[in-house]
Amino acid sequence: MKMYTPISEIMTKKVITLNHTDELETAERLFKTHKIRHIPVVDGKAIVGMLSYTDLLRISFADAVNDDDDTVEALVYNMFTIEQVMAKKLISVPPTATVREVAQILAIREFHALPVLEGRTIVGIVTTTDLIRYMLKEEAEA
Repeated sequence: MKMYTPISEIMTKKVITLNHTDELETAERLFKTHKIRHIPVVDGKAIVGMLSYTDLLRISFADAVNDDDDTVEALVYNMFTIEQVMAKKLISVPPTATVREVAQILAIREFHALPVLEGRTIVGIVTTTDLIRYMLKEEAEA
């Protein structure tokens, strides 16, 4: 397996982002529409946090109560802001980071996604799913 492949070769380049002032309902809609689990949160072009679908589930009782009841969900979401729910202490990687380096960070820090930054600009996101797909592809080609 090519562990020194740059992460830029396997990262997701079309990054869906949230503005730090967006509503949590907007976040949930993006998670469900795009079938993703992590969304970087930005203030202008600067990344200020990462919101995961699990973060929403922690504050929402709607999924446990009734999938059809949007009223409960809206009430819970109106009690919090994205900035209150998102992870703020981020670790990012440059596009030149290797698959090995990213795998080590994800394993040690128990993250499931890392923003990929070029300077202060987000150019991608790499997730545990991206790494698994890469490993499966490499194994199939071996």
